[in-house]
Amino acid sequence: MPDVVQLGHHPPPRHVVAHLSDPHLLAGGALQYDAIDPDAGLVLALERLRHVDPPPQVLVFTGDLADKAEPAAYARLRELVEPAAEAMGAQVVWTMGNHDERAPYSQALFGTASDEPQDRVIEVDGLRVVALDTSVPGYHHGELEPAQLAWLADVLSTPAPHGTVLAMHHPPIPLPMLRAAELIELADQDALAAVVAGSDVRVVLGGHFHYTSWSTFAGVPVSVASASCYTADPAPIERFVSGVDGHQAFTMLHLYDGQVVHTVVPLAAAPEVTGHPSDVVAQVEALSVEERREILSRKDSEFNAG
Repeated sequence: MPDVVQLGHHPPPRHVVAHLSDPHLLAGGALQYDAIDPDAGLVLALERLRHVDPPPQVLVFTGDLADKAEPAAYARLRELVEPAAEAMGAQVVWTMGNHDERAPYSQALFGTASDEPQDRVIEVDGLRVVALDTSVPGYHHGELEPAQLAWLADVLSTPAPHGTVLAMHHPPIPLPMLRAAELIELADQDALAAVVAGSDVRVVLGGHFHYTSWSTFAGVPVSVASASCYTADPAPIERFVSGVDGHQAFTMLHLYDGQVVHTVVPLAAAPEVTGHPSDVVAQVEALSVEERREILSRKDSEFNAG
């Protein structure tokens, strides 16, 4: 982590993770539903990430990377993401989704075509990120094979210095706002809970829903990121399912000792109605703690006027 001057009471986070999901890229610039340009959403997400300070050390993508598992779509994914990640100094973690297919996924992203589950471990400055493949060939719901659970239990049997982030496409939580998706959620979640409970897993990251959600699972926080392509309206009017062009976002995770803070970053620009320029930061950093409180916290200070 780069040195960060803290303005408040907390030390800087030990790790910063960007959680993106469901880009659903298509080959040849094709549009989803003749309306959505998936490239544009991903490009916008990466552009927004350029302004995150401190930058993430890890970019975690929780599945549905390519809408039709086309090799050209995976190539485009790497073309967009890898230079951006390198510029940030971040490692990329790919995770399989139900729209991905193992052989083209593994060939394009890891250099070897394989029909085996795509489970991997990435270590970043003492933080372990486990990418768990919940895809089921030919289906949209999620499952974990007994061999995968045994593998995960073996991985987690040795704690990582700063804990584990578990990334998977199908989140192990209910879908009360998207009843249409109940049949394509993760099956047999209790089996996974038995492995995760009591381990060093600090947070479970998921996608699949196409909207932001949070919960807990086996005593661990679960964070579901929205999509960068189209999203699911969780409160549609007289619609069983409603995919919309709006509310796209990603989630930032700041991992402190003993805490994980989640922040949703919308992709769409919004008009600013109040604010201060970025050069104020250097001025504030030069002040003592007492001076900062008098200027920034005092209600009748010039800074807070208007």
